[in-house]
Amino acid sequence: MIDISSPPAGAVFKDGIFTQVLAPPNGHTKRPALFLDRDGVVVAESHYLYRVEDVALIPGAAETIAKANKRGIPVVFVTNQAGIGYGYFEWQSFYAVQDKILTELTAAGAHIDGVYACPFHVKGKPPYDHPDHPARKPNPGMLLFAGEDLSIDLNSSWIIGDRAGDIEAGLNAGLAGGIHVLTGHGSIDGERDDALALASKSFKALAAPSIAEASDLIDLLID
Repeated sequence: MIDISSPPAGAVFKDGIFTQVLAPPNGHTKRPALFLDRDGVVVAESHYLYRVEDVALIPGAAETIAKANKRGIPVVFVTNQAGIGYGYFEWQSFYAVQDKILTELTAAGAHIDGVYACPFHVKGKPPYDHPDHPARKPNPGMLLFAGEDLSIDLNSSWIIGDRAGDIEAGLNAGLAGGIHVLTGHGSIDGERDDALALASKSFKALAAPSIAEASDLIDLLID
């Protein structure tokens, strides 16, 4: 049985996927969004982050998010959470870490519009064992959920990630493009090359040292 006790405000589980709408859309007009992987992009990679005391914002993350906020661009976390699937920690630890991240972002003048987390993994423990769950990146399920919940124009949206799989999730969701960063797992051999190899005529794959430098691309990428 899935332990989903006491989820935070605005959160529900859809087919086992944590979905939280923090800023409901105002109206029905679809808007481009900025999707962000969480660990290694917004907060420092901590090898299955589950302790509040290990939360550390990556320099420039709050500023980049605030910049999108000011332009009315929804900012959405889409995060694989295999640590829950493996049984390393429970949802309550995820909630506490999320609360800490959101609190620190708020203090820095930034906010997140939605949070989506997938605990499923091929090596997960029941009920999270799944050979290829449609919501686990590089599959697009979390992005598609967000598109519905937040009235997002996926075709004009972008994703920032430290894994090639993050960028591939953007490709699979029909986004305009993705930005690979070197923080977190981004510097692992092959990650950047694999991410940039996803580029095509219909999908842009770009590179930046971190989310701080990716901020400079927002005005150019999202109209």
